[in-house]
Order: sequence, then structure tokens, then C-alpha cells
Amino acid sequence: MSKFSIQDIAVTCDDSTLLAATLYTPTSTPIGAVMIGPATGIKRQFYHAFASFLCEQGFGVISFDNRGIGDSAPRNVKHSEASLVSWGAQDMPAVLTALKEYFPHQKYFLVGHSAGGQLLGLMHNVHDLTAFCNFGSSSGSLRNMRKSYLLKAHFFMNLYIPLNNFLFGHTKSHWVGMGEPLPKQVARQWQRWCNGTGYIKTAFGREVDEHYYDDITLPSKWLLATDDNIANIHNVHDMISVFPHMEAEIEELAPSAYQVDEIGHMKFFSRKCKHLWPKVSEYLLKYCLPVQTTTP
Repeated sequence: MSKFSIQDIAVTCDDSTLLAATLYTPTSTPIGAVMIGPATGIKRQFYHAFASFLCEQGFGVISFDNRGIGDSAPRNVKHSEASLVSWGAQDMPAVLTALKEYFPHQKYFLVGHSAGGQLLGLMHNVHDLTAFCNFGSSSGSLRNMRKSYLLKAHFFMNLYIPLNNFLFGHTKSHWVGMGEPLPKQVARQWQRWCNGTGYIKTAFGREVDEHYYDDITLPSKWLLATDDNIANIHNVHDMISVFPHMEAEIEELAPSAYQVDEIGHMKFFSRKCKHLWPKVSEYLLKYCLPVQTTTP
């Protein structure tokens, strides 16, 4: 007998944009509720096995496609006005609101993958979270890339993205194994921010007028793989520096220590690495003490 049910749902943002999402509901009373923040250009189905694992541990879960991605994209991606800023300021807050509606009176958590953990400081309701745990979230700064990966990174960011946006009106990331096709503004901001330091900090006072990074004091855990060419330890520290008052615990995962050939930037969420998933669930469980409610 299944320990949970799965249902596709729609999440409505404040600007009426509809996001495709999947709801994972435990058969027993949830111990907490988790939103999974996806990486840039990654569809929610990628996180299905991981979301199922969290649900089996007793968490209610919502995974989702950001606007312009997967089932939340228009038929022609070049018509999408999505941006990284809109993902953090509009999509993620809407998903957290939905999480609270489906799982009331719980502790709420974010598990962020790459961009999904970078953008939470744009969420107007970020303080509704109890804690968060990220994997592969960093500034992605090209200046901190390993030399062996630097040429590939510069090619994609500074040649492939501008050329694709010019020729097609969006970036065909799928042609080079970098996820779903990207709306042009998403790709443009990604390029600009990775050429700076502190990722989104590059946009403060320009593309970002209001944010909550300075106010976040949530406990957090930052997982990274030693073979991740993007979220290396220097870029993780660079990203954490954007949260000046946040509690941050960092843990590096070496593939050889866990009997896997590769973790990198993406494989943590594959079934081959499922023995690593308790590093997330056990961290969240520490903050799942019962919520005291009063009746009027």
C-alpha cells in the first residue's frame, strides 16, 4: 500500500500566471511540508524520485515548473517574458502559499537546487519558512571556475546564450545538455549574474529593487559535491555572503566516499544517489517539532 498520493495541480501567482506543479501527500498526518525549488531550466519531473522519498518520510511536498519552463511554458518559448527575478519574486512565493494551503499548521521548508536556492531572498513570504537545505546552490561565478571547466562555461554563457537569443529569441539550452529551452530574459540574467560576484547581488539596485537577503536569519544547510564544476566551494561561499545574517552549515560530498562515480551538479537527485537523501530529510526533521495552535 502506497504511503502517499500524487496529484498534478496548478499554482496561481499574484499576476495570474499559472504554474504546473505536483502535490505529494502522505497518507498519515504530515510532519512538515517542503517546496522543491528547481534548478535553471529543469522540469519538476526530474525531482520525482526525491520528492517521493521526502513524502515517504512524512513530508508533504510540492514540486513545480517555473514560468517559461516545462508545462508552465507557452507553446513557443520566445514569447515568454519570464526572468530569474520573476521566478524568485512571483513563482516561489506562490508555491509557498499553495504549500501552506494544502498543508496548514506545519513547519515549512525549501529544498533548493542551484537557482532554487539562490532566489529565495526575493520571496516576500520567505519568513514563513522554518529552514532550508540547498544542493548545488552557489554564485556560479565564472571567475571561480576550475580551469578545466572555464572554457566551456565561457562558451555557454558569453557566446552561446547571446547568439541564441539573437537568432531564436530564446536560448536552446537543450541542444547542449543544459536543461529546457530558456526564455531570453532568464538566459540573459543568468549570463550577467554569473559574470559577476554574488550572483543576484549583481542585480541589486538594477533589475532587483526589493529583496530580503539582508533580513534572512533562517538556519540553512548547503550541500555541494566535490566534483561539481559550477557550485564549487568558492562559489558556495560567494553565494552565502549575500545572506549576511543567515546561519549556514556547509557539507561537501565526495563521490568516492559514497561509492558513486559521479554526483556533480545534477546527480544528487538521481536514484543512484538516494542513499544521500537522508542528509536532507534528517536536517529538516530537526526543525519539525509540533506547531502549537490555539483555538479561538
